[in-house]
Amino acid sequence: MDGGGGKKNTVSEFSYMLQRQGSDDSTEAAAFDDINSLMKAEAQAAATQEDSLSSLPQASFNYINSIVGSGVIGIPYALHRAGFGLGLFLLVIVAVITDYSLILMVRCGHLSGRFSYPGVMEAAYGKTGYYLLSLLQFMYPFLAMISYNVVVGDTLSKVLVRLVPSWGTSMGAVRFGVVLVVTAFVVIPLCLYKNVSRLAKASFLSLACVVIILVAIVYKLLAGDYDVVPNTPESWRFAHSDLIPAVGIMAFAFMCHHNTFLVYQSMRNATMERWEKVTHLSVGFAWLVAACFGIAGYCTFRALSQGDLLENYCWDDDLMNFSRVLFSVSILLTFPIECFVSREIVRTQIKRFYSQEVVEYDTDKDPSHATGGEEDEKAVTTTLVIVFAAFIISPYTECLGPVLELNGLLAAIPLAYILPGLAYIQLSPHSLFSQEKLPAAGLVVFGTIVTISGAALLMPNLMGDCRTGIIMGYCRDDELSLNGTASALVATTPACVTDRV
Repeated sequence: MDGGGGKKNTVSEFSYMLQRQGSDDSTEAAAFDDINSLMKAEAQAAATQEDSLSSLPQASFNYINSIVGSGVIGIPYALHRAGFGLGLFLLVIVAVITDYSLILMVRCGHLSGRFSYPGVMEAAYGKTGYYLLSLLQFMYPFLAMISYNVVVGDTLSKVLVRLVPSWGTSMGAVRFGVVLVVTAFVVIPLCLYKNVSRLAKASFLSLACVVIILVAIVYKLLAGDYDVVPNTPESWRFAHSDLIPAVGIMAFAFMCHHNTFLVYQSMRNATMERWEKVTHLSVGFAWLVAACFGIAGYCTFRALSQGDLLENYCWDDDLMNFSRVLFSVSILLTFPIECFVSREIVRTQIKRFYSQEVVEYDTDKDPSHATGGEEDEKAVTTTLVIVFAAFIISPYTECLGPVLELNGLLAAIPLAYILPGLAYIQLSPHSLFSQEKLPAAGLVVFGTIVTISGAALLMPNLMGDCRTGIIMGYCRDDELSLNGTASALVATTPACVTDRV
């Protein structure tokens, strides 16, 4: 019995050992399968993330899209202010300096480990740098919103007068009414839209509108429709003394520094070498577009070029009226994005000011990259206050040129040149007079001189006698008379006295 029982026990133990071994093997196999699944999941996630990143051409397109915008419409006016020859030279200089400052910003990101503009400034100069950047980041889009009101009022009023010629006798009221209606029924609903980030995808449409406008401007030049534009003693002067305001307009046209880290982090295999290639390509193409706008517009109107080039074209020019509508569409697609940036900066600063606790800086979040969130009463109130303030201020000047100059000098140049240079000087371990830091120091000096001198020249004349709604002398013809437009609106001088023709 014992022997049989012992044998039975031995068999049972052997069976148990086999089962245990099988169980261990299956456990190991299951664990191995889990590891494989995890590795496959990570590989798939990495592949998905890699697919979502931009190739070098795609990043370049996104970059170009962030540079080329409404500012290019003022380049002919900038060439008039600086002189045609000197203006083209300045356009190259501004493009080269912008190219260098964009590369410098990403270098600062690597030095600080913060890949956002606020993060870089906070790492370099603490709270002072952060709040200074916040102020400028608010000023730039807010002044841009004012310029958008000026543009929409000017362009759409021309279209309405073409449709209802009798309104041409009260262009000021028509312009104010256009801005009021657009603000109430288009701008405010778009600015209160919860998913404002979706509007950023319309930037491609905005760029397409700019390209179509450029084609129309070049066509009008080649067709000779405005060969009747008279020459003046200043038409082809190589240089003028107003080069500082011209630099402000050009800097506004090339301003894209608030999108720098967004484009950089969207690149596949992002390195400094690839970033430099993308920057050179993008800024070069943007310069080409700006130069085409400047040359075509200036060659058409020369010393009569206005801050808003579309103001120079006759009111009965249907192709350019179509271009005016496209430009207004482009502006209206951009307006809510600018408003959203301003709103987020205001709300962030108010929250930090009234916070009872020490507020931790969100150093890797750029307000211009925020994607929006749920609306509340405070957000709605802030939005309405900002939009209303832009609406109230915009009638004080009816010419786009001074607004572009002001935004370029007081906001765009500090954001594009002064702050990146200062950040690199603070973060780089090299000495101030080293080969690495000297260009950055030169960038700061250049931006500071242009900003201070430009503001001193511009501010006294900002509220000068600047008018719109005037038919240029070369547009006077029988058709305009038959349409019933008042002859009192005919002028042989440009609409803006600041042109000094």
